Amino acid sequence: MYHIQSFIIIIADKDKRLFSKFAAMPLKLTTYHHGSEIPILPENGTFHSTELFHIYEATRGYTPMLIVAYEDEKPVAKVLAVIHKTLPFRLPFFKKCVIYGEGEYFNEHTDREVLFNLMLSELTRIAIKKSFLIEFRNLDNALFGYRAFRENHYFAINWLRVRNSLHSARKVEERFSPSRRRQIRKGLINGAEVRETHSTEEIQSFAQMLHHIYSSKIRRHFPNKDFFLYMEQQMQSSKRSRIFIVTHKNKIIGGSVCIYSGENAYLWFSGGMRKTYALQYPGILAVWHALIDAKQRGYRHLEFIDVGLPFRKHGYREFVLRFGGKQSSTRRWFHVRWEWLNKLMNRMYE
Repeated sequence: MYHIQSFIIIIADKDKRLFSKFAAMPLKLTTYHHGSEIPILPENGTFHSTELFHIYEATRGYTPMLIVAYEDEKPVAKVLAVIHKTLPFRLPFFKKCVIYGEGEYFNEHTDREVLFNLMLSELTRIAIKKSFLIEFRNLDNALFGYRAFRENHYFAINWLRVRNSLHSARKVEERFSPSRRRQIRKGLINGAEVRETHSTEEIQSFAQMLHHIYSSKIRRHFPNKDFFLYMEQQMQSSKRSRIFIVTHKNKIIGGSVCIYSGENAYLWFSGGMRKTYALQYPGILAVWHALIDAKQRGYRHLEFIDVGLPFRKHGYREFVLRFGGKQSSTRRWFHVRWEWLNKLMNRMYE
């Protein structure tokens, strides 16, 4: 039976900042576990949208939850989390909860840090029972929520991000390395073609191809292949995602998946059959076309979702940096289910 978790936040004097901000108006947090129960909510981006919730919900192995903060029955903030399997077992030990970004906030007069602290406490309480690890990643501001994370016993690990600037007058290719531009020309001369697809059959073939060739060096987790089909179905009208395929003689040999939020594009998945079709450079063409398309549609940046830890070499990071992006430091926040291990990690990463 469907259910919604909801409760009123009691404002206490022990946090003067919280008390002064919300004493006159109690906050209610509601946690939605089923898309059919979610009301119409304001949306500023994609990573915490109802559309993405529906995609997660429809994909086997994914369990989403959406926490919404209400003030006087009006939504003022929300955060979307998804729990997925890391191995094909049902036990919490083999599951991870992932959150992209710090959530969305709809009232400029409310304190985002305070709202985030409230939602984070509730999210942690629920998610830690169902997963072994909670991970906040791709934060727009690496300093956001520092106090809230520490109060909820999260630890931070330095990470790297790579973004390509697209808002200048320069052509995208001008930032590429000479060898990368040469490979793109050769791939096209040798018969490779790149385009966006909306075909169910092509998306299924693309997902099957990507599933077979995806390297654990890029990301250890790969979603169920239907994830991409649900993405196309849910986000086709809003244009919040696009799937590009690289073909050679009508055979799909590579491709990429982009998601769009606000003024930015995000390359979520990409790959190609680089050994079988070495002369066509399918993986390179897949990234190139995603950059070209994002530039033409007016996005300011394209960010690569996962480029690895800063203290070790990462083949995928070296690969994408040749497209002219800039590398910068950020952090991810983690919380481990085992209390003793979480305390140890907190001491290690103070």
